[in-house]
Amino acid sequence: MSNKLRSPWWWIPTLYFAEGIPYFIVNNISVTMFKRLGMPNGDLAMYTSLLYLPWVIKPLWSPFVDVIRTKRWWIVLMQLLCTVGFAGLALSVSPDVFGWSLVIFYIIAFASATHDIAADGYYMIALEQKQQATFVGIRSTFYRIASVFGQGVIVVLAGVLEERLGAIPRAWSITLFASAVLFALITLWHTRFLPKVESPDGSGPSSAIEQRSACSTLPGRTAPEGPCRSGSDVLREFGQAWVTFFKKPGVWLAITFMLLYRLPEAFSVKMLTPFLLDPVEAGGLGLSTAQSGLVYGTVGVIALTVGGILGGLYAAKQGLRKSMWPMSMALALPCAVYLILAAVQPTALWSIFALVALDQFGYGFGFTAYMLYMMQFSEGSFKTSHYAICTAFMALSMMIPGLFAGWMQEALGYVGFFIVVMICCLATITVTFFARRRCSS
Repeated sequence: MSNKLRSPWWWIPTLYFAEGIPYFIVNNISVTMFKRLGMPNGDLAMYTSLLYLPWVIKPLWSPFVDVIRTKRWWIVLMQLLCTVGFAGLALSVSPDVFGWSLVIFYIIAFASATHDIAADGYYMIALEQKQQATFVGIRSTFYRIASVFGQGVIVVLAGVLEERLGAIPRAWSITLFASAVLFALITLWHTRFLPKVESPDGSGPSSAIEQRSACSTLPGRTAPEGPCRSGSDVLREFGQAWVTFFKKPGVWLAITFMLLYRLPEAFSVKMLTPFLLDPVEAGGLGLSTAQSGLVYGTVGVIALTVGGILGGLYAAKQGLRKSMWPMSMALALPCAVYLILAAVQPTALWSIFALVALDQFGYGFGFTAYMLYMMQFSEGSFKTSHYAICTAFMALSMMIPGLFAGWMQEALGYVGFFIVVMICCLATITVTFFARRRCSS
């Protein structure tokens, strides 16, 4: 079958599944694995929070992905690097030495962030505008499937192997090696089935239609007129995008909102898995690895997805300004469930499942306002680049609090830690009060 005639169904589902898997392995599975290998909560939260760094700074090298070789080349190369990285992790798992595993996680993180840039650009190059609209729901669906697989299925598999083998390092080695095999198959699939829609030297697409699509994906204006720009044009507009971003009206309020709106979640997210896994005498809930994967990585992710879908429908009907108050409350207040769980330490799994699902549903519903706010703030000549900068602040908002969350929990215990998380809800409410006044609708 010709590359140009191949249906997008051959590659869009697998491409966005592949985009999600490394992200969730890096940012979620790393927490569970290091916790099960005995890393203290303070170190665990700090080191795994730093794994957000590639997503914070990826706008700095996104122009180079646009002008060096093709996006298809970047996609396949980064998937190959992730495959090798997962295999390297499988060989480096040790309860005594974490250094090599951390280094490999950082390499995978940079590869995953670069893959995100290339995949999203490739999506717009390979599809015409009508096809892009048609498949936007498909790509989101398979990214969510990757979320359930990465945070749930892989963790449950590791947990089952822990119980059967009685050896935690070996269980995680096998699990990570299986992930490497899966990603190798995905890489081979894309080597065969990703259409070649760009010229081999990376100078541009291979047809007029593809050229118009490609130009729209480069950093800068979202719908440029005229011929496709050169590398120097891309870099010049990249600089202009950063300058104009910080000249936008209300930029510092917007940055404050992006950094503080999710503060309760930013503190708690790195401690939720340790809280589920720690024994009752240490203040945790004493769940097994498999139970943790089911509670947080499966039921929680499904509730998060449902909340996000309903949040989108609600915001579409009410508008952003009217939606921000209920959404901010939905995001902040359900954090109280973890304070309740820490204080009561229930043994009934159904109650833990229900409370975690409630929190994740509220977070999914409330997060919609955050995404819509970033989109609205990004409107203008450099919409694509400004939104990319906003996502960098989004990643930074999770990284900075996470650096200190573990040490705070060790100092205060789980009950004291979740009290602080509830106090942080005031930050969410405060920035919402000021930000919504600048919303256009």
